Amino acid sequence: MPELPSRAQVVVVGGGVIGTSVAYHLAKLGWTDVLLLEQGTLSCGTTWHAAGLVGPLRASESGTRLVQYSAELYASLEAETGLATGYQHVGGVIVARTEDRMVQLRRTAANAVAYDMPCELVSPGRAQELWPAMRVDDLLGAIWLPGDGKVNPADLTQSLARGARLAGARIAERVRVTGFSTADDRVNGVRTDHGDVECEVVVNCAGQWAKALGDLVGVTVPLHSAEHFYVVTDAVPGVHPDLPILRDPDGWTYFKEETGGLVVGGFEPEAKPWRAPDDLPYPFEFQLLEEDWDHFSVLMDQALLRIPALEDTGVRKFYNGPESFTPDNQFLLGEAPTLRGFFVGAGFNSVGIASAGGAGRALAEWIVAGEPQDDLVAVDVRRFAPFHGDNGWLRSRVSEVLGLHYAVPWPNRELESGRPQRTSPLHDRLASRGALFGTRMGWERPNVFGPALEYSWDKPSWLPWSAAEQVACRTDVAVFDQTSFSKYVVAGPTALERLQWVCAADVDVEVGRCVYTPFLNERGTYEADLTVTRTGGDSFLLVSSSATTIRDLDWLARHDVPARDVTEEHAVLGVMGPRSRSVLAGLSGDDWSEEGFPFATSRLVRVAGVDLRATRMTYVGELGWELLVPVGDAGTVYDALGGTDAGYYAIESLRLEKGYRAFGRELTPDAGPVEAGLVFATALSGTKVFLGRAALEAHRAGLAGGGPRRRLVSFVVESTEPMLWGGELVLRDGAPVGQVTSAAWGATVGSCVGLAYLRHDGPVTGEWLAPGGFEVDVAGERYAVRCSVRAPLG
Repeated sequence: MPELPSRAQVVVVGGGVIGTSVAYHLAKLGWTDVLLLEQGTLSCGTTWHAAGLVGPLRASESGTRLVQYSAELYASLEAETGLATGYQHVGGVIVARTEDRMVQLRRTAANAVAYDMPCELVSPGRAQELWPAMRVDDLLGAIWLPGDGKVNPADLTQSLARGARLAGARIAERVRVTGFSTADDRVNGVRTDHGDVECEVVVNCAGQWAKALGDLVGVTVPLHSAEHFYVVTDAVPGVHPDLPILRDPDGWTYFKEETGGLVVGGFEPEAKPWRAPDDLPYPFEFQLLEEDWDHFSVLMDQALLRIPALEDTGVRKFYNGPESFTPDNQFLLGEAPTLRGFFVGAGFNSVGIASAGGAGRALAEWIVAGEPQDDLVAVDVRRFAPFHGDNGWLRSRVSEVLGLHYAVPWPNRELESGRPQRTSPLHDRLASRGALFGTRMGWERPNVFGPALEYSWDKPSWLPWSAAEQVACRTDVAVFDQTSFSKYVVAGPTALERLQWVCAADVDVEVGRCVYTPFLNERGTYEADLTVTRTGGDSFLLVSSSATTIRDLDWLARHDVPARDVTEEHAVLGVMGPRSRSVLAGLSGDDWSEEGFPFATSRLVRVAGVDLRATRMTYVGELGWELLVPVGDAGTVYDALGGTDAGYYAIESLRLEKGYRAFGRELTPDAGPVEAGLVFATALSGTKVFLGRAALEAHRAGLAGGGPRRRLVSFVVESTEPMLWGGELVLRDGAPVGQVTSAAWGATVGSCVGLAYLRHDGPVTGEWLAPGGFEVDVAGERYAVRCSVRAPLG
């Protein structure tokens, strides 16, 4: 019977590959008073039946660096711990049957160049040389990834566990966590079937059990299990231990060598959900579910097509192991916004083995430092709200999410299951006018008003409709439903003092002024990008992006800012364009003139008989106002406005023509105001003290050479032919210098426009950009671009 200590600094719950990685990295960082608890034995949950693929090249630079570190760790761990991980550096081949898939592979190859990762586009013939047992007569091409590897998940977990123990951590198996103790919104202990343990930090790495544990203390951990299948075959001719990993995403399948045979698995388009997170069996150690050959047949049929030798090969073992997936196919990392000291590392969507090393380090660094040390926005647990924890909704979503692994990753792809969750009061009106909706933070939002929401690498069918919306905004008046904006009221005697600390700009302005400001962290990089309007002596209205509600509120709470979420109390109508003033003046007795209502001011007005707040602010670069309307009156105001309906695709194009930045793409925890060209939106030139100022000052002072070596620039594609979506490689004189963060078709400019971070050995200045020579790589084709520190329509 395990004997538990009465207290530990950190308790890690879950002894799979993620939990052992977190314990290992915490101990390596000097936090050795770590206790890891496993309800069974190490690796007995999802970890033991994982396929063990390690592919470092990911869709983002932050994701790539995370898995790249994992591979380096797995290769070196045996020398440290004396326990082999089974890591083999075998490389990987991804094949394409269709032109759409070839476009994806060409874009992947360009990403590899941007991240300085080895990758080679190869012919079907060369692919067969790398993987001789494969049929290739139906293939258009492939890519070769020399950096891919494979590992034995159970051995890896044991090696990480030994490394954690050697550094001072303790591990107790066969201890089931039954609850947690809390006080003052902070976790302070763990309850188990072997007694209670006091602690300062809990790390929930319980895999598919993580949601049920979170529910015990009101922490949302949105994940749901699905049945996940693969088979291990008898020996296959030509298969050897150094055979690369093969992925055939058009057939939803992957293959890797195992003891002379093949692991044949995949990600079928429609998954099979397992039991609800609060209905998982216990004990459940090293167990599998029943075989389901009917469901697996969609994968097996494709495997037989790709590897003809399988027709005459026996199956040694059928694996059906449950695994948890999240609503957006990204894992969950970070401190819970509702309970201090309660961290989550779960929901790894079948990439837990590849991610475990990097994710464990990132989470350990977050725990020790008190905030993330890298850009983890895409996987931050705070991207979800409590309503995302509904089990019925999660069950419907998991059927779709699993198949996204090998689906063509279309630009702007919208998930279809579990909708709608949240709708604006104008939803039915907009739908009747042809709105094609996307979602953000559960909100249904018009993307474009047109015939169909088609996906394409090239110019999509809806582009002419979006272009017409852009033209209306630039030349007449357009109306945008921006109800999904996050909205917070900050009020009380400490409101100004606390906001002055978290806002990098000076918000001590007269009542009725609106200030554009970032939130910066201690490293002087971005945590949010928003506007703050002073509505009274000690009251403020904050308006932020739709996706960041929970993240923003958590950041404010951490810094003792008394904020209240009023997002659902108000609709927002953006009335934008040269004729916006006359339209609003015709519906109101208030003064809308330049002198009476200057830019960056906000006031209470009456429009179409409705009392509302109007703020002269724009994200599209035209004369216009954002109308904050009581939800019940939104239809009245919208009906009176007229104008051209416009959607978020138009906003994206319009903001890029003006060079406006977006949080999560241009503005991230890996970038600061200097690189982003937004120092003017801070109070750095004054004496105001604010969070991140010291780091920002130090960064700027260190640029004695005349400017940053990495800087955000605007660009215009000189050809009207290509369609850009973001992520493209930027080159100068044939050498890689950066990557596009955002891109769209600019109707006013007449070609694609965007923003990109460029790197240079010297300062990235207008003088350096002026000689030109810049190109973007669009799926292997290069097109000239004009780069500038000023926006195309600046």
